[in-house]
Amino acid sequence: MTQNQKPTCVITGASSGVGLYAAKALAKKGWHVVMACRDLAKAENAAKSVGIPQDSYTILHIDLGSLDSVRKFVSDFRATGKSLDALLCNAAIYMPLIKEPLWSPEGYELTMTTNHLGHFLMCHMMLEDMKKSSYSDRRMVILGTVTHNPDELGGKIPPRPDLGNFEGFAAGFKAPVTMADGKKFEPVKAYKDSKVCNVLTMRELHRRYHESTGITFSSLYPGCVADTPLFRNHYPLFQKLFPWFQKNITGGYVSQELAGERVAEVIADPEYKQSGAYFSWGNRQKKDGKSFVQRVSPQARDDEKAVRMWDLSEKLVGV
Repeated sequence: MTQNQKPTCVITGASSGVGLYAAKALAKKGWHVVMACRDLAKAENAAKSVGIPQDSYTILHIDLGSLDSVRKFVSDFRATGKSLDALLCNAAIYMPLIKEPLWSPEGYELTMTTNHLGHFLMCHMMLEDMKKSSYSDRRMVILGTVTHNPDELGGKIPPRPDLGNFEGFAAGFKAPVTMADGKKFEPVKAYKDSKVCNVLTMRELHRRYHESTGITFSSLYPGCVADTPLFRNHYPLFQKLFPWFQKNITGGYVSQELAGERVAEVIADPEYKQSGAYFSWGNRQKKDGKSFVQRVSPQARDDEKAVRMWDLSEKLVGV
């Protein structure tokens, strides 16, 4: 990488919320950000609205709910000729109120496809791009959530995530199968299950590839961004009460901007060069709250589960 060339980070779901503010914070640190988004005009307006300099970002289309779209994104990215120095898997959908499952073009349940399978395929493919980068400190980061972990207060609220033995994945994960464990469709559990899969993916990437590539694989929970667009599909009353509850009762609330800054630190700052780690913040609301490596949930630290998730996900995404 030449002196004047900026390192490049791909961020999924960068047109709003934590992804957008992570892009802003990274641009401030001298990075070029590839904003991987579904709605290009929205991403352009968002980048302008938070003041990301024009020469610090490129917008490319991706719909993580379609595996073909993920493949097309990777080829579009390669066509830019940019080096891949960091990847942030941030995009997620959460549809707590739907009664019936929605389906991806491949015929898979949409929440798991968007949050896990799309990102799994992306990490798998873009690992090749990252291996070619000459940047000295390459990182692949997956955004986590407290709801993946029943050991924490935020993760105790039912339904709890449960991947079972991936019976649903093993059965091909097509209708009528909608859940990783093969049980009845439950939209909130689908979200939580997908986030456990994210942590398993990060840990398995670390186990398989860290030593041979030197790439840092990590995950983080930057705090509860209770007013993020992630909750736009929830009851209006929930959208009002949840931020209040997180600010005043749990103390977990953080602003989108602060969360974005924390994510950018995990992507770029030397003290976060720790592969296989899941970072969290003590006293999450405080700007100077200290980060620490958090123990992930029992399911997310189950090595056998990680291998089974990896093997079955490879089959589902066709790699």
